[in-house]
Amino acid sequence: MTWLNSLRGRLMLLVVLAIAPMAAMTVLSGMREREHAIDVARENLQRLANLAAANEAQSLEGARQILRDLSSIPDILGNQQGCSTLLADILAKNADYVNFGLIRLNGDVTCSAVPSRAPVNLADRSHFRRAIAERRFIAGNYVFGRVIGRHTINLTYPVIRDDDVVAVLFAAMDLVELDKFVLDVQLPPGSVLWTVDREGTVISRRPDAASWFGRRVATPLRDALAARPKTPVLLADADGVARLYAFARVGKAQISDYTVMIGIPYDDIVAAALRDQAIAIAGLLATVTLALLAAWFGGDALIARRLRTLVRTADRIATGALDTRTGMRHRDGELSDLARSLDGMAAALQKKEGEREAATAALQAADRRKDKFLAMLAHELRNPLAPISAGAQVLRMAGASDPAVARSAAIIARQVEHMTRLIDDLLDVSRVTRGLVRLERVPLDLCDVVRDAVEQAAPLFKAKRQQLALDLPAAVPGVRADHQRLVQVVANLLNNAAKYTPEHGHVRVCLAREDATLRLTVADDGIGMTRELLDHVFDLFTQGERTADRSQGGLGLGLALARTLVQLHGGTVQADSAGPQQGSVFTVTLPLDQAVGGPAAAVATGSATLQEEPPARRADAAGHPAAALPGAGPSRDAVPAASARPGTLKCLIVDDNIDAAQTLALFLEAAGHTVQVAHSARAALGLAGAAPPQAAFLDIGLPDLDGNALAAQLRALPGMAHARLIAVTGYGRKEDLAKSAAAGFDHYFVKPMDTAKLVKLLALLTHEAARDG
Repeated sequence: MTWLNSLRGRLMLLVVLAIAPMAAMTVLSGMREREHAIDVARENLQRLANLAAANEAQSLEGARQILRDLSSIPDILGNQQGCSTLLADILAKNADYVNFGLIRLNGDVTCSAVPSRAPVNLADRSHFRRAIAERRFIAGNYVFGRVIGRHTINLTYPVIRDDDVVAVLFAAMDLVELDKFVLDVQLPPGSVLWTVDREGTVISRRPDAASWFGRRVATPLRDALAARPKTPVLLADADGVARLYAFARVGKAQISDYTVMIGIPYDDIVAAALRDQAIAIAGLLATVTLALLAAWFGGDALIARRLRTLVRTADRIATGALDTRTGMRHRDGELSDLARSLDGMAAALQKKEGEREAATAALQAADRRKDKFLAMLAHELRNPLAPISAGAQVLRMAGASDPAVARSAAIIARQVEHMTRLIDDLLDVSRVTRGLVRLERVPLDLCDVVRDAVEQAAPLFKAKRQQLALDLPAAVPGVRADHQRLVQVVANLLNNAAKYTPEHGHVRVCLAREDATLRLTVADDGIGMTRELLDHVFDLFTQGERTADRSQGGLGLGLALARTLVQLHGGTVQADSAGPQQGSVFTVTLPLDQAVGGPAAAVATGSATLQEEPPARRADAAGHPAAALPGAGPSRDAVPAASARPGTLKCLIVDDNIDAAQTLALFLEAAGHTVQVAHSARAALGLAGAAPPQAAFLDIGLPDLDGNALAAQLRALPGMAHARLIAVTGYGRKEDLAKSAAAGFDHYFVKPMDTAKLVKLLALLTHEAARDG
């Protein structure tokens, strides 16, 4: 029944349902017409049977009158010869009869119109006995005449004298002549007219009377004859044809016991009605067929095709082709209204899509402008930080004997480092939220990650004199991850714990395997969190309550960055707290990499109060200071600064920021190196051409020539093939670092320069110069 799901199928169903009452009425009308035809046939048939019976009764009544007149003749009982002569004269005048006679009470026929060769006794005939017994006219049953040798019926009448029956007169009627009385009864073709005596013997029949005289009718007719129904009944005749039969008595009871039966074929009766009904049904079927064809093809042409057009249009609109239209005329009608609405919707969606695309383009343009702004902001913020940082280092070196100067230099250095961290976080969150961070996955030992993160967070723990406990296993399964990004995650969690834990507080880091994952927890006994804060602690710019001085300020970016970076590694990070002043627990879960085996080296477990100055923090993915560039030769980090021999380097500083260039020059000169300063690329090329330096510190954003292009030109100068080129810039993105590596730089510093890393690098370069010199 899937065809009912189509519109055309439902239209056809509606047509069928609409025509069904008409079909029912046609069938019912046909049935009623047939019943009416049968009723009319019954009425006409009964009238016809009554007419035939009346005709035959009239002939019997004539016979009764003749016999009654004969019985009144006085000489009828007299001379036998005279009686026979009289009866012969009567017979000659009535051709319907074959004999007249007189029967004595002993049954002997003493007088007969037709002479017989031998004496005839009719004492055994029932009509004779009934006439004597009933003293009235009797129409006898069928007999075959003994005297005349014909099929006859004997009509008898008693001769009464002095109230006694003294003899019986009879008239023998030829059955062929009897049949003539019903010749004027018009019968339809196939009809049968019977006249039978009281025993069901045929005394008259149309057609083919002669072959039926003296035979009994079929049993169904005899059974119906016994009941003699007043209305016609349907009976199966001897020839197997079903006929509607009407029954009529021939005359009154004192005339005869004969019955006329007329049967008309039932099929002929209902033929006209059935024919009319068949014509009506054929017309109905033709109407239904035409209606269904009209519904199928007309529905397809007028409705279904247009609907398919609307569906295709809607599907194309759904796939994003908003310029699609139905192409249908907007006339009156439901489908036209739907097409108008669909076209209007498509036009509205197209307009909104255009507006959305314009808005998206505007947002993307704004986002690009924001990125450029942030990069420029970082560059511009780092530019003033560079001379401040270098100046602080110079102060520390020059005023080491003055505690106040040394303390001021340390404060300036810490604040510069804090400002640098804020700038890095701001740039990181911009890249991470836009999906621009690409992870460099390698097999890692998480114990190394924790150690490096502790090195970065150590100054904060030292400043607040907090206890940091490490619970690291001797051997832990490896993971495949980005080392620098995981260090950033753990460092952010440690910084967060230190910020929100009071002085002399406790922070504990635990690393353990749990099924197919590694679980790292950072727990503190700090100020804790409320349930409301727990729900949003990883959202951007979310911060807990801190002291009014905000001595360890921040932007609320660290935890948001940590969650995003962990998720990029396929892990999870969760926060929990028992409530305010109950401490907090942060849990990082990372999937194990079965292909990476665990390290064999043992890691010390215990706790310590961090009092000593930790080593300088490692470079991270954002381009933190002292990153060695790919392709810049073998790493020289293995050579410690303490092993470098004292010496002097010839250095070239190129920076359009005069303060930054001068403070870096002061720092290098304080370290005992020879320094030349240029504030443009053109001047730098002139100085390098005159006196090639061993180390060149180049700013990337120069006014007359890009620092990367300047590096390429410097490499081409005589004596500069082995010089170390060090990029010093406020741009810290990965793509910036990649461009510098391609330009030929050996090292890359993001402003402000990490002076500890710079000292280490200078010692390395001094060692190389002494070795090669």
